[in-house]
Amino acid sequence: MTNANATSQASTIDLKLEVVVIPVADVDRAKQFYAGLGWRLDADFVRSDGSRAVQFTPPGSPCSIHLGTAPGLFLVASDIEVARAALAERGIDVSDVFHRGDGPERVSGPDPQRRSYSSFASFSDPDGNGWLVQEVTARLPGRVDTDRTTFNSSAELAAALRRAAEAHGEHEKRTGGQHDENWPDWYADYVVREQAGKELPL
Repeated sequence: MTNANATSQASTIDLKLEVVVIPVADVDRAKQFYAGLGWRLDADFVRSDGSRAVQFTPPGSPCSIHLGTAPGLFLVASDIEVARAALAERGIDVSDVFHRGDGPERVSGPDPQRRSYSSFASFSDPDGNGWLVQEVTARLPGRVDTDRTTFNSSAELAAALRRAAEAHGEHEKRTGGQHDENWPDWYADYVVREQAGKELPL
C-alpha cells in the first residue's frame, strides 16, 4: 500500500484496545489467581528475548491482560501502515513501523511475511504512558470465543474476505477447477474458522 493510500484511509481505521499489561511481582502466583477467577488462559510462553508472556481474558471481554513487570497498553489494527498514518495525521509522534527479528531489537519495516501479530508501531502520551499498536489479521487458536465472529471495521472484514477468496481459489484448483456454486458457504466457514483459530477448510 502506498503512503497516499494509507493517508486516504487514515480516518477509517479502527484501533481496538487489546491488552493491558498488569505489573506483578510473581508471575506464577498471579497466574494462579487469574486462573482461579475463571479467566481464559490465552498464552504462557517465553519470547525470543527471554521474557515471559502470560495472557488472560475475562469471560466475554474483547480486551485481555498480560502479566508483566511494567505497565503497558496494546492496541490492534488490521493494517499497521494505515494505523500509523492515522496517528501521524493527527500530529502524534509515532514510531516507524517495525517488527522483531530473532532477538529483542526492533527491525525496521513490517514483518516480511506480514504475519499476524508481527508488525508494530509505538507512541506515548504526554505523561509517558506507552502504547504499542500491533497488526492482527488472523487470531491465534483459542484467542476468541469459538461461537462468535466479529469485525471492527469494513476494512477488517474485507481483508478476511480477500484471504478467503485466495484460499478458495486454491480449493477450486484442488477440486478440478470447477466453479463452486456453494462458495458463499465455503467463504463463511473459512472466515469463522480463521477468526476462531481452528483448522481451515481445504
